[in-house]
Parts: sequence; structure tokens; C-alpha cells
Amino acid sequence: MTRRVSSEPNETVPAPHDEREAATAQDAAAARSVSSPPGDVELERNLLEGLPAVARLALAYAPRASRLDTLALFALDARLANLLRHSREPMLAQLRMSWWRETLARDHTEWPAGEPLLAALARWQGGHRGMGALVDGWEALTAPAPLDAAAFEAMAQGRGAAFATLARALGRPHEAEAADLLGRQWALSDLAVRLRNPQECETVGGLAHEAAQLRTPRVSRALRPLGVVTALSLRRLEKGEEDAALSPMAMLRAMRVGLTGR
Repeated sequence: MTRRVSSEPNETVPAPHDEREAATAQDAAAARSVSSPPGDVELERNLLEGLPAVARLALAYAPRASRLDTLALFALDARLANLLRHSREPMLAQLRMSWWRETLARDHTEWPAGEPLLAALARWQGGHRGMGALVDGWEALTAPAPLDAAAFEAMAQGRGAAFATLARALGRPHEAEAADLLGRQWALSDLAVRLRNPQECETVGGLAHEAAQLRTPRVSRALRPLGVVTALSLRRLEKGEEDAALSPMAMLRAMRVGLTGR
């Protein structure tokens, strides 16, 4: 039986930012235009399909210069979740994930054409390689049930590394540690609400509540979507129910984090 695990990783809302952050975001975006060229618009349209509601909400707080890069991270996470969810046997999921791991380990110039997700990740100009840890994290969840703490820690490390990789790709290496913590909190709180095996719920629940005690870091505007998706997932953990991430109070929390960074 395939383990039923899903990912809610993932409209523009204005957010205050200082000139220094704006300049950094522009530098990280290299020669990209502030208004998306037609190719970027098409990529966004393709990657948004099937993206979870929470990820879409978080993406609303992304500045234009970092929106597609952030969308690529959320889309990859959702793609890997779907591989796990829709593979009839764990081995099939592992085989499919191995393709992603091998592909992400290669230079983007060697990637096959025609895959929108790879096209978006190719914009990272080689900074994508850290995303292989996200594949490792999802693959850890293909182990036989009940999953142990090591599997959940691997998933937390994977999402943390992915968030840190995005921070570096956006020219915010000094925020990589903060991004890593957000990724870990998101992973554990997300799993604590979604898993159905009682033993697994107890194990990951303890890890999630421990991680939730750590002070959520404030991040710059370029990384606000990571803060929003984590805040909504932590609210789900706090309330113990799926719908808590989309309640009116959750929307207020998302707005606060999206506008202030915490």
C-alpha cells in the first residue's frame, strides 16, 4: 500500500520593503525583467496547476523578481509528494525519485527540454543542486511503516535544505540558516497533521511540537512566502485540523507574516 502523504507547501499582495532589499533582489535576478516576459508567464501557468491552496496563498507574497524561483521550489515539492501518493509500490516511487535526484545533480545545460519545472529551475544558474536533499527527504517516507524518527528527520532536513538553497539562489546567503529552520518547521508540522498511522503520528508529533517551540525567524521580503507557508502549517499543528490553515484567523496570520516577515 502506498502511504497517504500529501504536500501543502503551495494574486500579488503588496508588501513594504526597503531600498536595500529591493536592490539585492534585483541583483539576484540578474538580467530578469521586473515584469515577467511571455515565457515566464507560461511557466507560471503550467507550474501553478495542481499546486496546493496553501502554496498559492504563500506565493502571493513573493516579489515579482523571486516569484518564479519560489514557485519552482513549491512545484518540485508538490511533484515529489504526488510521486509518493500515486505510486502503487514504494519501489516505483523510489525509481521515479531517483530520476529527479540524478537530474538535479547534473548541470542545467544537460537537462531535457520540454519540462516546465526543469525550465524554471534552470533559471537558478547552477544553484539548483541543493534541491537533491528534498528528493532524499521524500524518499525517506517510502520506508516500511511505521516510519521512525530518522525518516521524519530526513524529511525535515530535505525541506530545510531546499529552503536554504532558494535563499542562496535569490542572493540571500546570510538568510540560509533562517530559511533552513522554516523548512524544518514546515516539514514536521505538515506531516504531524497528515499522517494517519497512530505510531507515526505520535513520533512526528513530538518532533513537530519540539520544532515549533523554536522562535520562527524573521526573513526579508524575497523569502516571505517561506515564512507564510510555515506559519500556516504551524497553525494546522496548533489546531490539529487541516482546515485551520485556511480559516479567517489563518489568513490574518498569513498577512502578518507576509507583510512583516514574522
